[in-house]
Amino acid sequence: MTGAAPVRAPHAIAIGLFLLVWLSCSWFGSQEFNPNNSTRLFAAISLVEQGDATIDEFQALTIDKAKIGDHYYTDKSPGMTLMAVPSVWIADRLTGDSARRNPIDLASSRFENYLKLRMRLTVATTVAVLIAFAAVLLFDLATGVTGSVKAGLVAALGYATATPAWGWSTTIFGHAPVGALLLIATWAVWRGTSGVRELGRWRYPLMFGAALGWAIVIELQTVLPGVAVGLWAIWRTRSLSWPLRFRLAALTALAGLAALTPMLVYNEIAFATPFKVGYQGVVGFDGMQQGLFGLTYPHFDVLVQLLAGPDRGLVFVAPVLLLAPFGLARLIRAPATRDLGWLALAVTVIVLLYNASYYYWDGGYSTGPRHSIPAMGFLALGLAPLWRAWGGTARRLIAGLLGLSMAINLAIAAAEVTAPHGYPFPLYDPVITRFLAGQIRTVPSEWWRWGTGFGLALYLTLALPILWFLFRAAGLSDRDEQNSLAPVA
Repeated sequence: MTGAAPVRAPHAIAIGLFLLVWLSCSWFGSQEFNPNNSTRLFAAISLVEQGDATIDEFQALTIDKAKIGDHYYTDKSPGMTLMAVPSVWIADRLTGDSARRNPIDLASSRFENYLKLRMRLTVATTVAVLIAFAAVLLFDLATGVTGSVKAGLVAALGYATATPAWGWSTTIFGHAPVGALLLIATWAVWRGTSGVRELGRWRYPLMFGAALGWAIVIELQTVLPGVAVGLWAIWRTRSLSWPLRFRLAALTALAGLAALTPMLVYNEIAFATPFKVGYQGVVGFDGMQQGLFGLTYPHFDVLVQLLAGPDRGLVFVAPVLLLAPFGLARLIRAPATRDLGWLALAVTVIVLLYNASYYYWDGGYSTGPRHSIPAMGFLALGLAPLWRAWGGTARRLIAGLLGLSMAINLAIAAAEVTAPHGYPFPLYDPVITRFLAGQIRTVPSEWWRWGTGFGLALYLTLALPILWFLFRAAGLSDRDEQNSLAPVA
């Protein structure tokens, strides 16, 4: 801990970054009938419209379900379902519609639109907000540790728009929100222990505890990287007095327990006990009986596939992350950022090893390694010290890979984040081929009956000027900082 807090990212750029990321996540949409999306929506609809968590009337429409007793439930942790409840309630009130007014049928366009509205509203009001907020906090963190606004911006854009975190943020799967919450928790610890004036502020431990607690409500396995962040928080506060450490720990625990409470309430409503989970009744996935809910031990061949395999390889869907290990190594070598570098590496390794230990490691229909998405922000952090240290041709390499990765993930978000099985190199076919053919989903094409090309063009018309502003303003901020540090003649 230092006496003075690190420099903060400029507010105007942070607002622009938030708007760009929120727009990008809200503009495109994934398939509402995808079982991972629909099972969560079905449970939210039942909570709002029937007052229970059963999905009996919907169970034939999804393969992702649990049977406990005589009833069917979503087999997922309830976090995303609970986040969808307000959107379902609002949509029902505004439209006067409900599930029982529609034919419960995958072939029904009326039912499709009914689900689509509630899913898009959920994404826009929850997932997109979380990802945009996490991107802003990563921007602040990376700016603070490097002293360069543009380096911070490169890391934030690398995370939110140059990895599949973008595409998965158009869904109500749990991976992207969990990654965002882990970043929020990390920022809260870093900022709250980076200056004497910050230590007495209650908002940082409350944010830390609430973010980790809610991440666990969304996906139970978040406990694994969450332990790493928690141990890091203990390390960051090791030199504080015991009374202050106790107060910080108490605030963190209070916020964490408050965040976990809705899950216990949901379990009580669904299963008549707060300590039962949907995974205990999974239907049709025998691999979930292996080890602990499908978790055994890391498989090296799977890890290779996750990183460089043609089907799920991370290097193909986010080539800019090839540079990330070098940046994390720089963080670890520098005494002032060594602990942060080790944390980012630890979270990344934990997430990848978890993914490599899971029976269904490929994630079913997936573009890229979807179970590894929570690591994206921690890998992207490594781009900041590289941008700060490198110059000339090396920076152009970073910019080129960043631009390429942003283009790839635009195609993924717009065309297909859930690429089906049976394609040797799904990034090209079906993702890029569908994108080039105009087979994409945008707000204007889905709701205003625009052609998909016009919907994409409108997005670019809005997004590119914001992107230009961000880089222009970041460059000017860095120049002003250098001028202020230059000796006076």
